[in-house]
Formats: sequence, structure tokens, C-alpha cells
Amino acid sequence: MSQFIKGMDLSTLLEVERCGAKYFDHGQEKDILQIMKDYDVDTIRLRLWNDPKSEDGQPYGAGNNDLAETIAIGKKVTEAGFGVLLNFHYSDFWADPGKQIKPKAWKNFGVEELEKAVYDFTVDSLTKVLDAGVKVTLIQVGNELSNGLLWPEGQVPNYDNIAKFVSAGIRACRKVNPDIPIMIHLDNGGNNELYRRWFDNYIQRGEDFDYIGLSYYPFWHGSLDALEYNLNDIAVRYGKDLIIAEVSMGYTMEDYKEYEKLLDEERKGYATKPSLVEKIDYPMTVEGQRAFTEDFLNRVANVAGNHGAGFFWWEPAWIPVPGSGWATPASLKYMNDPGPCGNEWANQALFDYDGNILPAFDVIRDFKK
Repeated sequence: MSQFIKGMDLSTLLEVERCGAKYFDHGQEKDILQIMKDYDVDTIRLRLWNDPKSEDGQPYGAGNNDLAETIAIGKKVTEAGFGVLLNFHYSDFWADPGKQIKPKAWKNFGVEELEKAVYDFTVDSLTKVLDAGVKVTLIQVGNELSNGLLWPEGQVPNYDNIAKFVSAGIRACRKVNPDIPIMIHLDNGGNNELYRRWFDNYIQRGEDFDYIGLSYYPFWHGSLDALEYNLNDIAVRYGKDLIIAEVSMGYTMEDYKEYEKLLDEERKGYATKPSLVEKIDYPMTVEGQRAFTEDFLNRVANVAGNHGAGFFWWEPAWIPVPGSGWATPASLKYMNDPGPCGNEWANQALFDYDGNILPAFDVIRDFKK
């Protein structure tokens, strides 16, 4: 891909707007998508959950990104001139290395039924997204697949089933539109052993794909040096272009309790702990976030073989507003998670708690590969 992707995950876009979020560029209130345009963002990543509500209709929260919500955001960002990375989770809610829960409708399915379900769901969803006029420029089959998907059948080390499920999604995408490139995405971008093990196993068994996607959160995933080493190694080893499908860096450790208007027992608090922050390359300050962004972009752009293809900042506009959190009581029950709910992410955004743009955005706007 000739263009270096400058992407943002805005999956909670409509939810936070409904909850009253406002955004400001140097004091001037602007539409969030206009700000993205002004700062050279070109692609918006949108997650798709199968059925993010309980059996009695209670929403799971965090954007409630079912097909209708994802199409609504997709049409809005397409009309504003962006491409879309469509991110299939194949779960009713969050899918990540700690949980890959089968959708409620698939909970009693065996391997062959799951393989068919992935194929059918992908064909149906992608067809409807494209028919609605959404400009899908990239597709992600599964989310943070480091420990597999559709547990327990597709859990590591069962790479045969993992490859069956991922390949079903890839074949479905190619059936609907063979020209849209496909990405396979793991977490922990600084863990070279993980990437070598996972892709060595998958490539022996699975359908071909176009991009390797990585998550990189410095407070969880190692140093920038570790990320750079992994990027260069897997670029040479697999010959694929690489995209950081999720990245963020905090700009403060100040609490945002007053913005959420939740009781202490109802709110999650930060995504990071002081003990983790001490280990990262840059301080979690406004200037630290800016300096991290500059360093990070330079490393991604200079991957061996010109394979560094871009990045997506994860939920940069998810500022703390009452009514928008990472989970609800209904989704905690689905995940068997003790909670609590609340935002959890606001100190990782590219806007401060009042919606004012932060200097890291200047770095993104001005960056040229």
C-alpha cells in the first residue's frame, strides 16, 4: 500500500455524541470528523459485534456496535471522506486475549457449525455494510487473536480450528469483494515469540491474507525497542505489510471522576496503574504523549522492506461523559466479569477531559513517511 494509513478507531462515535460529548480545536468547537480531516486522518476503524444486548434487550454498552450501529457510523464517516477498516470480533462483545466468547446464537455449535457460522455471518454483514454505501478499504478478520477465537474450540494451541475459523472469514470476505485487503490482528506488539509462533502455525494451515495487525500499548506490551524489533523481524520473516491496528498512550494520571458522575463502586477508573507507568519510555503527560507519538510513528514508518503501512489510534475521542462506559450490568453478566463499569480509557484519548485537542494530534497531522 503506497499510502501510510493514519487511522483512528471511532467505534463509540455515535454513543458519545448522544451522551453530549463536544470537541474543540484550540478553543473552537468543531465536529469530530472535521477535526479528523483537519489533522490528516484518512481511515476510521469500526468494530462489529454480533448481538451486543442481553436476551431481554438490555444493551451491552461501549458503543453497542451491532450491524445497524456500525453501518450508521460507517455511512457518516464515508460521507465525510474517510475509508473504513471493518473489524469483525465474532463475539457479542469484547474479544481480546483474555476473552473470546462465542456469540449467544452460536454457544452450542461445534467446529463445523462454527466454521459455517463465521462464513455466513461475514458474507451477510459485509454485504449489508457495502450495500449501505460504506467505503470499506480494509477488513480485520477477528480481533486480537493471540489466544485464538470462539473458545473453547478455537483456543490456542488448537491452531487447526483457529485456521478453520479465520479462513472461513477470509473466504467470505473474498466472496463478497475480493479486492478489499484482509488483516489478521494479534495483541502484544512487543512479543516476538508470540508472533512467530502464531503466524508459523497459521500460515501452514490457513488462507492467505494481506496485512499483519498488531496492538501496541506501551504500559502493557513492552518498550518501543521491543516493538521495533518485532516489526522488523516479522516484516522480513513473513513479507507482509504491517499495521498497528491499536495504539494509545496516556497524557495524564489525573482522575476524571467528576465527569462520569458515577459512584466509586460503579466506575472502573484508569486503564493503567502507577506501577505499569513507571516502566514505559515516556511519562504520561501531555508532552510525554506528544513525544511518544513522534517516536512511535518514526519507528513504524521505517520498518524493514518498507513494510510499515500505518496505524490506528484506539478510541481517541472517548472522553468521559455520563452514560458511556466500557460495559453495562448486562454485558458484565455475559462476560462473567465482576466489573465495575465506567469509561476506563479517557486518559488515553487525544482530547483532554473537556474535549480539547492535544498536541499529539499536531504530530500526526504533520507526519510524512
